[in-house]
Amino acid sequence: MKLIITGVTGVAGSETVRQALIDPRITHVTAISRRPITIKHEKLRVIVIKDFLDYSPIINDLKDHDACLWCLGVSQNQVRSDEEYHTITHDYTIAAARALLRVNPNIVFGFVSGMGADSTEKSKTLFARVKGKTENVLLNLPFKKLYLFRPGGIQPIQKKENPIWYEHILNPILFPLMKLVVPNMMITSVELAKVMIHILFNGAPKTLLENKDLRNIIHEFSFH
Repeated sequence: MKLIITGVTGVAGSETVRQALIDPRITHVTAISRRPITIKHEKLRVIVIKDFLDYSPIINDLKDHDACLWCLGVSQNQVRSDEEYHTITHDYTIAAARALLRVNPNIVFGFVSGMGADSTEKSKTLFARVKGKTENVLLNLPFKKLYLFRPGGIQPIQKKENPIWYEHILNPILFPLMKLVVPNMMITSVELAKVMIHILFNGAPKTLLENKDLRNIIHEFSFH
């Protein structure tokens, strides 16, 4: 399998790159990023782009891939406006999805959404509303196989390349506490990466997978 991964400097995307590189079933990984990454491997190619709305400069590099895991995302607390969050979360995703379908109509697409995404698009929460809208648009695109992942709290196993200042303080305290109090709402970055790759190869019983669905698959196949 040849796999495209985005969001490769983030918690989910970087771990997905690591897990893909050690998976013998995956022969090639193309990481699309705004900047170079520290991970190096003979199976890995990193494509640095500046405009995630225009894939025409790299369109030929997107051909001949079997799947894409779209892990690119941002917290609504990290942006300057609602419009910026919409652009990064919705517009970047849909622009890439359409570009991929043009060059490979058979590509499998996996979108990392999030717990609480609102399919009605009426939530008062920006995150829920925009994630739900993005899911809905993807569902209306002609993907032969599409998976919408809604993980809960993602506990990082590896150190993030560019952590937000408060993550240094909160992560060592918050994630262990949440795992103790609300374990069904939590998933580690390794578990998420492994279960997404597993689904690319083996499929899943449905398109929309909540955190509990992901955890059920993890426990069924005993990988952590």
